[in-house]
Amino acid sequence: MSKAVEFVKINKHFPGAHVLKDISFSVEEGEVTALLGENGAGKSTILNILHGVYPEYEGDVLLHGKKVQFRNPNEAIVEGKISKVHQETLIVRDLTVGQNVTLGHEPTKGFFIDYAKMHNDVNAILTELHCNFRSEELADKLTSGQMQMMAIARALYHKSNIISLDEPTASLSIRETEALFDVIKQLKTQGVTILYVSHRLEEIFRICDKAVIMRDGEYITTLEVAKTTRDELIHAMVGRAVSAVASRNVPCMSTDEVVLKAENLTGPTGFKDVSFELHKGEILGFFGLVGAGRTETMRAIFGADMITGGKVYMKGKRIPTGSWNTSKALRAGIGLIPEDRKTQGFMKLSTNTQNISISSLEDYAGLFGLLDDGKKLKNAEHFFHELDIHPPKPDYLTLNMSGGNQQKVILARWMSTKVDIIIFDEPTKGVDVGAKAEIYRLMEEMIQNGKSIIVISSELPEVMGLSDRIVVMGEGKVNAVLNRGEYGTSDQMLDYAIGGSGK
Repeated sequence: MSKAVEFVKINKHFPGAHVLKDISFSVEEGEVTALLGENGAGKSTILNILHGVYPEYEGDVLLHGKKVQFRNPNEAIVEGKISKVHQETLIVRDLTVGQNVTLGHEPTKGFFIDYAKMHNDVNAILTELHCNFRSEELADKLTSGQMQMMAIARALYHKSNIISLDEPTASLSIRETEALFDVIKQLKTQGVTILYVSHRLEEIFRICDKAVIMRDGEYITTLEVAKTTRDELIHAMVGRAVSAVASRNVPCMSTDEVVLKAENLTGPTGFKDVSFELHKGEILGFFGLVGAGRTETMRAIFGADMITGGKVYMKGKRIPTGSWNTSKALRAGIGLIPEDRKTQGFMKLSTNTQNISISSLEDYAGLFGLLDDGKKLKNAEHFFHELDIHPPKPDYLTLNMSGGNQQKVILARWMSTKVDIIIFDEPTKGVDVGAKAEIYRLMEEMIQNGKSIIVISSELPEVMGLSDRIVVMGEGKVNAVLNRGEYGTSDQMLDYAIGGSGK
């Protein structure tokens, strides 16, 4: 089997950081190769070099044995037949599927776009991928899974023989994930080379042939997936033994005190008659399939979305939901770590210190009411050490951090406040196994210190392993509330989620 891609002594520097250090490895043609490592290991950087995002680097990149150096992603697509399917699929929502797939490379007839040929060509690809949407439809109407399929269709339209997928299942339902896996297997039989980035190890064992391991900007090893174990993969990635499965190391700290209570909560974003209680010291899990209404419910409780019916009580006192907002929620002691950290979790053009301090500015007041930058810096440095944030640089833009370290910065923001209730929405989405273990440890530390936690997670092992109780939602309603020990199997939990009796 010949080499589709080969990296030879790749080095890449950013200001103040040597992010890739003599990286050398190859990827075989027609295989599905996982690219694994902790956040900040250099996976995205090496892919960005391959795809022409970073044209300046040291070393050589070979495609099918020939040296290449693409100046931009479009050149990589057109000349190298290489495409990337991003975690957050880039689309123009006001255009059709066909227009998105062919954007910049539309077939023409004379001086005009040949729409008939465009839709025929794109529909042929969509049929090949077993998609249930058509080229003529507006892209804005697609689900997350369909958008991923559209991105793959774009790669096939350009006749790409090398495709990289970056956390492709992060926003997909179980059904959409299965459909994506079927497409990947189909592409493999056609000789397409797949580079697959994911922190979900169960996916690696299902669809990958080999796993390239990176750590701290260095190449560690390449393992044959069929001949290795989960523990060996994790140890290669993090250099130590880490449990990839969420489990409780601290006993239940829940008391009888109810710190948050919702009664028949209803809102315009799709949740209705939602009732639950959160106890002091409790980790309360929320599980459901995509569209179940979990995130929408929590955004309303945090004041980000409207509440049109029902009641909410904080420590026995009813809150005025008609005028409820995020500022009032913060003052009442509620914090939210959102699912989409890049657009909702932090300020893109702000530094780590600014993002960590933004929700607790009153604590940094100095002389004449002016902000004391020294206090903000001292607090940020405390959490750099406490949460093992890398790089531990106060003036570093959070936007340029890896996903796991961005999540830690957001966590430090809420730990800097006096909130008693923290809502974690998909806390380990796109986060490596080492950072996952650290986040789980911090959650347990919080409940030991008297905090109460709500965890929304689409990963059943996570929500079942962490939670003292689980609220199962489906189609905007509560289908079941289960105590630890009543969870049953994964299949039973899924049955609750679709409105069954859990049998």
